Amino acid sequence: MRKNFNFSAGPAVLPEEVLQTAAAEMLDWHGSGQSVMEMSHRGKEYMAIHAKAEADLRELMDIPSNYKVLFLQGGATLQFTMVPLNLLRGKASADYINTGEWSKKAIKEAKLLGGVNVAASGADGNFTAVPAESTWKLDPAAAYVHLCMNETIGGVEFNWLPKTGDVPLVADISSCFLSRKVDVSKFGLLYGGAQKNIGPAGLTIVIVRDDLLGVTPANTAQMLDYKIQADNESMLNTPPTYAIYIAGLVFDWLKRNGGIAAIEAKNVAKARLLYDYIDQSKLYRNPVALADRSRMNVPFTLIDDKLDKPFLDGAEKAGLLQLKGHRSVGGMRASIYNAMPIEGVQALVDYMRAFEVAHG
Repeated sequence: MRKNFNFSAGPAVLPEEVLQTAAAEMLDWHGSGQSVMEMSHRGKEYMAIHAKAEADLRELMDIPSNYKVLFLQGGATLQFTMVPLNLLRGKASADYINTGEWSKKAIKEAKLLGGVNVAASGADGNFTAVPAESTWKLDPAAAYVHLCMNETIGGVEFNWLPKTGDVPLVADISSCFLSRKVDVSKFGLLYGGAQKNIGPAGLTIVIVRDDLLGVTPANTAQMLDYKIQADNESMLNTPPTYAIYIAGLVFDWLKRNGGIAAIEAKNVAKARLLYDYIDQSKLYRNPVALADRSRMNVPFTLIDDKLDKPFLDGAEKAGLLQLKGHRSVGGMRASIYNAMPIEGVQALVDYMRAFEVAHG
């Protein structure tokens, strides 16, 4: 049993049960005489792992049959380029909603490939809220509308979906992947890095509707073309086989523990526990609008930043790891992804309360 609780924003905590299974299978997967890391990606053993991972993800998310699931590399950051490269489809521009640091990075990359209309921005409120939909200035001729469902750094999350009509909705779901029910049919494309809720760094998952495939500039590299990747079943080159294997174990763990509905209920309870304590505290502050708070990433500050170091030093001694906020904003951040048990959040709240008694 682990003695520590890891609140890292990513690479992040994985279910202990998954790690134990991976450890037991490390030298010999199911009597094959091979570690998964040693398997040919074209061999029957790995092909079975790959196929089951995709099937389980489709089941968990109820992915319609007219969507492709791609297991790629390059992180969500490469998708900032691949999305406009594949989805502009000859149109002049795409709409982007700016809700924080990861939205800004996506906008910057998209501008290298085409026009970008920032249809709404949370900048005026220091990115502490999702812009009200009534303020959005969407272009009906846009190639797509892009948003970041959960801003890992700022702790802002979409708890609703915009209406974009016939314009495909595209979302970066890296930090909320599999944490809540998502109606895939409402999106043209979903993408996310695996290192938050799904597995180790190195795997990126793209879920893309069939009709959006196959229209790329003539000089597009094969590796960056969704249709070519789909036609090759994510095996145009050697895929991140071990990361996909771990992701498959996580999918299986979710299925055996009640699926998305069950994990969402647990995530709601964990987030409520932490936010309720912060909101009644005189020492801690969370700046995000109540309606837009992330269930996954909870940033908070202390009223006196001179207390930051003592807080972090004490937390580490208490076995509460990786609570330092992102370097761009400072303060603290607790990432409470799917694999974080409620006991970990309770331990954090207990420590915060004791620290407040001592320093408040």
